[in-house]
Amino acid sequence: MFEVIDQKLLEAIGLIGISSTYENLVISVFKLLVLILISYIIFAISRKYIINVLVGLARHTKSKWDDILIERRVFNMLTYLVPAYFLYWLIPHALDPYPEIINLILLGIRIYSIVIIALVALAFLDSILHIYMQYDIAKARPIKGYIQVGKILVYIIGVLTLISVLIGQSPLILLGGLGAFSAVLLLVFKDAILGLVAGVQLSANDMLRPGDWISMPKYGADGTVTDITLTTIKIQNWDKTISTVPAYSLFTDSFKNWRGMEESGGRRIKRSVNIDMNSIRFCTAEMLEKYKQFQQIVNYVKSTEVEMQKYNVEKKINTNVMVNGRRQTNIGIFRAYLKEYLFNHPDIRSDMTFLIRHLQPTENGLPIEIYVFSRVQAWAEYEAIQADIFDHILSSIPEFDLSVFQNPSGRDFGKIIKQS
Repeated sequence: MFEVIDQKLLEAIGLIGISSTYENLVISVFKLLVLILISYIIFAISRKYIINVLVGLARHTKSKWDDILIERRVFNMLTYLVPAYFLYWLIPHALDPYPEIINLILLGIRIYSIVIIALVALAFLDSILHIYMQYDIAKARPIKGYIQVGKILVYIIGVLTLISVLIGQSPLILLGGLGAFSAVLLLVFKDAILGLVAGVQLSANDMLRPGDWISMPKYGADGTVTDITLTTIKIQNWDKTISTVPAYSLFTDSFKNWRGMEESGGRRIKRSVNIDMNSIRFCTAEMLEKYKQFQQIVNYVKSTEVEMQKYNVEKKINTNVMVNGRRQTNIGIFRAYLKEYLFNHPDIRSDMTFLIRHLQPTENGLPIEIYVFSRVQAWAEYEAIQADIFDHILSSIPEFDLSVFQNPSGRDFGKIIKQS
């Protein structure tokens, strides 16, 4: 084909009257321009028709992965290789009299091809991530860190291949020479390597997922994980600020993941009220009659009183002295009331840990701790439920002839002064 073209061009040059000195140059330039024009036409045809065919096929398939590949322009970028390979194949024939120029153009085509292939590989990795995110497993096993590792490898391989093409050496020779620079590479990619190791551990042990609520006081982070990358974890705190912590810190340092609470269907309420120990006493008959009016504990008061009287009679105990035998106390009846009140509360789960207990008495009184679980986990609603419960508890304490312990304030001292 090129021989026929050369013959026709020589005849045309003879008719025009161009000097024979420039014949080869004119012929080579003309053939180069023709090849560039043909390569552009091939590129335009491949972009217009082949891509349109692929788009049409993707729209008629049930699978989503082909749509994502087209959306990420993977096939579009592949079309840039078509004219490059066309020129690479025919340039040596078109510029045969100029081997130096051939080598220079072929070198440029190789570099161009390497860049396009690297871009295609990066777009393909993005497509894999996008496809993977369509599945439910992506919430439990994020792979963004692994995709970033793949991109780093693409960059490294691309750069090594470019250097090998420029210096005319095999990429394997360059890889062998990297051993001398391993210390430098480890220093440069320290965070990436540590992040990769941490990512593998976090994923393998299911320690962290996007959407988890975690707390890391060391970094001032307390909120929802929004992004997990190779080197960083992005956390949106409850005050809407963003904390970014190193990925490896979640492996080397401790953090609290609240996912277990969210999956359990309950949220813990753990709070105590300090009772003034001076107000704790045995119940008198008048007090018991009063407590029997409380609907929540009427059965408890009656049954417990019968049980204790029976015990005292059987043991022939002198009940004229208060400390003899068994007697009900206002604090004990109050605990029974709290148990019944919370057990029947519509927002408290009775099937989870349910405790109403005494803590160690201190100089601030006797702490009565409420340790139960709310059915509601949403922060605002949970706080409202907890507040309502303790509003009721604090208001109920005086009904049991008890007092809440509270350090004296300026108002208390003012009353003392007035009385004196």
